[in-house]
Amino acid sequence: MSVPTQHSGAEDGGGSLFDEAPNTVSFDRVPPNHIEAEQSVLGSMQLSKDAIGDAHATGITSTAFYRPAHGTIYDAIMEMYGKGEPVDPIMLGAHLQKAGDLERIGGAAYLHTLVQSVPTAANTEYYAEIVVERYKLRRLIEAGTRIVQMGYAGEGDVADIVNAAQGEMQEAAQLGAGGGLERVAEIDDMLEEYLVSMDAPPPERLPLPYRDLQAMLPMEPGDLVVIAARPAIGKSVVLLDIARHVAIEHGIQVLVSSMEMSHSQLMERIIAAEARVPLNRVKDREYQGDDRQRIHDAALRIGGSPLVVDDGPAATIVRLRSRLRWLQAQNRLPGLLVVDYLQIMKASGKGGQNRTGEVDEIARGLKELAGEFRIRVITAAQLNREVEKREDKKPMMADLRESGSIEAEANAVVLLHRPDAYDKEHERAGEMDLIIGKNRQGPTGTVTVGFQGHYARARDLGAGF
Repeated sequence: MSVPTQHSGAEDGGGSLFDEAPNTVSFDRVPPNHIEAEQSVLGSMQLSKDAIGDAHATGITSTAFYRPAHGTIYDAIMEMYGKGEPVDPIMLGAHLQKAGDLERIGGAAYLHTLVQSVPTAANTEYYAEIVVERYKLRRLIEAGTRIVQMGYAGEGDVADIVNAAQGEMQEAAQLGAGGGLERVAEIDDMLEEYLVSMDAPPPERLPLPYRDLQAMLPMEPGDLVVIAARPAIGKSVVLLDIARHVAIEHGIQVLVSSMEMSHSQLMERIIAAEARVPLNRVKDREYQGDDRQRIHDAALRIGGSPLVVDDGPAATIVRLRSRLRWLQAQNRLPGLLVVDYLQIMKASGKGGQNRTGEVDEIARGLKELAGEFRIRVITAAQLNREVEKREDKKPMMADLRESGSIEAEANAVVLLHRPDAYDKEHERAGEMDLIIGKNRQGPTGTVTVGFQGHYARARDLGAGF
């Protein structure tokens, strides 16, 4: 593996491009840094999308780079990546030129130099960790320097100086490129918070399209819910029902990450469900009766609803995080992220993992996204073939395919079962069971809804047409 050599921090003389001093406390000696590692990170990120994810996964941010110009380049790469734009020296140069930063970072030639400085993008994570480690050391030195200055100044009471010094060390103890101390709560504070909130409205819950499911499944920010079934049972129908209900009926921002269908296919399903026009007629453009009027009326309801679709190739946790940050920057952070579906997502791109390890990583990543952004995440998951070996074809929690982490990370797991999927003449034809097999915040049990597959939707029983 190619390893960058240790850099002392001394710059070449003679009007170096990076003569500007980093925004840090002054030191008698050059602060810890590793310029070659910084260059290798930025060069790798221009070579490979996976390298962007690998670097981001280390917690690196623009502030971790010793050279301010490198931080500017990193922010530009992440902004482009978050928007789904290709990242290479040409596109990156155009982006920086538009922002007025190209000459400040050394011009287009320097971007090509960064690419040429790295032999392979495979070591990106290693290079990024070196950059982060040097940043951690600089933060510790800064904190220590400020404490020494406070001690020599001797201004104020000794107790106040000690408190200020403790504050400096506590801040330095974060030691991350962008992270902070984990939030902790004392029991007395928790009790006081609860007693004060006793008469306040209950926590905001996600509105669901099925009445009985809403009563049993109180989805709150930070929750991960898994909708699991065999193929062609109705996972996508349930996911889209929820997304439509939340965005169109309640005006809550929704991000749908679809690896199963394109945005045009999703739009056809939304139109069919909202207009109550059979999906095959919507797809084939073979309208009958008042189909056109129904579609027109549905379009008026759908238009302007806060629903965003990401139908790119197989998503990763890093890609989803970038999408969420991009929306957050526009004050459009979704209240709900819908992922269709978990097992066709990609892991971080690291080699050596078996499929179970990859699915474990993805399940943990989705739960982390829910907590990090304080949103709800609903994802579909595939069940294994054991379901079809049973006489009643009824799914169980043990049928979750390829990973025990799906069940472990989820706040709730809902298993779908349609008797008529296996027996068209079944006495319960047209019904779908939503079996709540796990529910951390409510009861388990079964909710039955009417399945209207021709409209690409499900409805509460007795809800009518």
